[in-house]
Amino acid sequence: MIPYSFGGNKARKSQLFFEEIDNGDYDYVVTYGSSHSNHCRVVANMAAERGLKCVIIGPSEVSDSTYNSIMMEVFGAEIIVVPVEEVSRTIDNKLDELRQSGHRPYFIMGGGHGNIGTKAYVRCYEEIKQFEIDNDLEFDYIFFASGTGTTQAGLVCGQLLYGDDRKIIGISIARKNPRGRDVVIDSIREFLEAEPNVELGKDITEDEISEKTIFLDDYTGDGYGADNVEIEDTIQKALIMYGMPLDSTYTGKAFLGMEKYIRENHIEDKNILFIHTGGTPLFFDDLNKMRR
Repeated sequence: MIPYSFGGNKARKSQLFFEEIDNGDYDYVVTYGSSHSNHCRVVANMAAERGLKCVIIGPSEVSDSTYNSIMMEVFGAEIIVVPVEEVSRTIDNKLDELRQSGHRPYFIMGGGHGNIGTKAYVRCYEEIKQFEIDNDLEFDYIFFASGTGTTQAGLVCGQLLYGDDRKIIGISIARKNPRGRDVVIDSIREFLEAEPNVELGKDITEDEISEKTIFLDDYTGDGYGADNVEIEDTIQKALIMYGMPLDSTYTGKAFLGMEKYIRENHIEDKNILFIHTGGTPLFFDDLNKMRR
């Protein structure tokens, strides 16, 4: 739906981050993510388009070559790879180094985490509502891949603000509960606390936030960026049956989780929306594996 750098949820979020960057006095963009990261690819693309320098700090544990990482290199991003336990310190050191050299860096948290990322998916929820009005239907379930949490937080915030009654189900692609769900809930609270017309505890209660936040960690497989035969079969089937590219890191895992959840819970005769959150370059990595 978004014709920029293969679209997806990271394009939605980055558009809002770069609105802030465009209105500021910045000459560097610094962010965090692995070689699989759609977020890093889109950020690097938007920075290159503006002639801004981009630094990506990633974990050596997930630093294999992917089409996303190749595109980051094409965009001219400086990629720094360190063990995951050194990432936070490396980010701080890089920002300090740039500032001391007279640069003006703008830092974006991994995955576009934060209120700006959440806001992008409140807006997405509004688009879903408008789609329902235009097409005279209502979705009973919304499924999608849930990673750093702001995509899910934005959708849940939209639901809470509109007062809708449906199930919004995030399929975790890596994180386990309780941490995975807690991160989403923290993002929901943070966004709602900043809303001028919302009073937490009165307009929206903690019980409502808890009830609406469904974060499933049953389908994470072998962890972030790891595929298996089931996921590979799902990707191949979706391509053949629907002409739809999925990937093993995000959307393929979420689509498989959705199918399993529907079967396990005997869901029938319901309108279901699957949000394809992007990652098309990663699909080609998986396509190459299918040919071997």
